[in-house]
Amino acid sequence: MLDSFAARPSKTTVPLLPLRTSEFKAWLKKQSKSTAAWIKSNGFKAKHGEICLVPSRDGRVSTALFGRGDGTSIFSWSALPSRLPKGRYTLIGAVDEALAEEATLGWGLGTYEFTRYRASTRTFATLVWPEACDRAKVERTLTSIGLGRDLINTPAEDMNPTALTQVVRDLAKEFSGECKVIAGKKLLTENYPTVHAVGRAATFPPALADLRWGDPNHPKLTLVGKGVCFDSGGLDLKNPAGMKLMKKDMGGAATAISVARLVMAAELPVRLRLLIPAVENAVAGDAMRPLDVITTRKGLTVEVGNTDAEGRLILCDALAEADTESPDLIMDFATLTGAARVALGSELPALFSSHDDVADALLAAGIAVGDPLWRLPLHDAYRRHLDSRVADLSNIANTSYGGAITAALFLREFVSHRKNRWIHIDTMAWHLAGRPGRPAGGEVMAARACAEMLERRYRPSADTDA
Repeated sequence: MLDSFAARPSKTTVPLLPLRTSEFKAWLKKQSKSTAAWIKSNGFKAKHGEICLVPSRDGRVSTALFGRGDGTSIFSWSALPSRLPKGRYTLIGAVDEALAEEATLGWGLGTYEFTRYRASTRTFATLVWPEACDRAKVERTLTSIGLGRDLINTPAEDMNPTALTQVVRDLAKEFSGECKVIAGKKLLTENYPTVHAVGRAATFPPALADLRWGDPNHPKLTLVGKGVCFDSGGLDLKNPAGMKLMKKDMGGAATAISVARLVMAAELPVRLRLLIPAVENAVAGDAMRPLDVITTRKGLTVEVGNTDAEGRLILCDALAEADTESPDLIMDFATLTGAARVALGSELPALFSSHDDVADALLAAGIAVGDPLWRLPLHDAYRRHLDSRVADLSNIANTSYGGAITAALFLREFVSHRKNRWIHIDTMAWHLAGRPGRPAGGEVMAARACAEMLERRYRPSADTDA
């Protein structure tokens, strides 16, 4: 994505002028008669997404006009790299830092391609970095989002538990952090029994990656990501349609990794911990069985009501470990329930939180950067649906209703939610249909929102809310 930018204009660089619909008529009156006639003949009115190429006397493009509409969205810029003629463009007009960031983020996201197995055949226009742009921020955002998308898009054969934990090792090395990986039967000796139980039937051993970074004296921030590299459903086997996209079931881990990278690249003053339980929910003779009972890391016993509700099992051990340090904030990310998709659709992650202050802050950050979430309730009365006759709780509710809520309530059992701030994000992590800047495939939904919220929380400035 960074290849679609240039450091400076060339002799043939084309000026690119963004215009709002409400400003267009006044601007048009100031243009020459011939220019105004050309623009009118092309039907350009600066509506959202419109483009008009204004020619010079020699027939070349003298200026490219871009309609912004009257809203603000980074994705309104995402179609430009492929729609504009190949060449170099530079923004003109009143370009402040906010507009520069919006334009460059949208432009970069519009050029993302997953090219691990097939070389790109597309060509894109190039944008000169605007002077007002916080280039470091845009570069770390694009790189982190690109990393997360690539992880989700990679098939499970190449993005197995061993490969996923190696990504965390590499991230620790890149930012001079520390990483410990516990794998296979060592999970039992280190007391991560549910991570082991879910992943023990697979060829690639289950593992837990534990990254630490930052000054130990800074506020503790712990991120947890569901890393189910492929979910067959286990012995409660999915049907072919339900299994087809299950390489994306580590989308929570990919999102947590992306957010962690954004935190470290921004050098936020936090003591970061990233916990990624990585497994494949496979079928074999030693796979966990329906109605097995597992004693979790916290000591609570869980009856396996359904082996396809495995994500919450691996998360519960990681959350229990995160909770022991009483961090300032715990955030977990998971492709956890179809119920959240039924409630909110595929593009809007569900947010659950034990504390209104961090929930409100994250919602506000999501709106500010165009990466929205929607809060659902932790309705205490539904906790009864997780009751088991033989264990402390079941991993599946005894009702088909409110599945996203009961899953969140299950996870809440493993954090001291009345004391420690906790956020749970239930995400699709996948675009079913492509749009500019959001191609079909893997997506780290809410990563930009989380980065913005964490920036405001841990490095507040005069113009942001602490």
